[in-house]
Amino acid sequence: MNKELWQKCVDFHGHECPGLAIGIRASEAAIKKLNLTFSKDEEVVCITENDACGVDAVQVITGCTVGKGNLIFRNTGKQAFTFFRRDTKEGIRIVLKPTDKEMTREEKMKYLLNAPLEDIFEFKKPHYDIPGKAKIFRSVKCENCGEMAAENKIRLMEGKKVCMDCYEDYCRGWN
Repeated sequence: MNKELWQKCVDFHGHECPGLAIGIRASEAAIKKLNLTFSKDEEVVCITENDACGVDAVQVITGCTVGKGNLIFRNTGKQAFTFFRRDTKEGIRIVLKPTDKEMTREEKMKYLLNAPLEDIFEFKKPHYDIPGKAKIFRSVKCENCGEMAAENKIRLMEGKKVCMDCYEDYCRGWN
């Protein structure tokens, strides 16, 4: 394990934990399997299926961030990360394997940081294509609250352009 990289992730995240170790090792696996380098723009895309601690490590190690549009949150509640290379269109889905070993928090963190990658993760083919590049949308003023919102998030309500906060969804029970 690269102790300097671990410390950099801990400093960013705020504390040491097994979740951060998952993100570090998933990033390490993606780098090895896809021959990735740090993503300065959108060269690498990560689709994370959780909003847990490991996502912080993914940001630090791979350069995938929400702000650049190359870190996408797809909430399945799984410890799974799909990485794509835009130049080659290659992708890999990395899924944490379940373990039945009883471990303390500290033991689990050490196991995750030091075990062979194949013991920790399943490596699968992504079941979806690489997402398109991030798009910049025009801002539109909400005719109710006056705040600006991205054009693709504006809704029509009673003939007015309104933001999602002001929009009153109509549902009769079948969504």
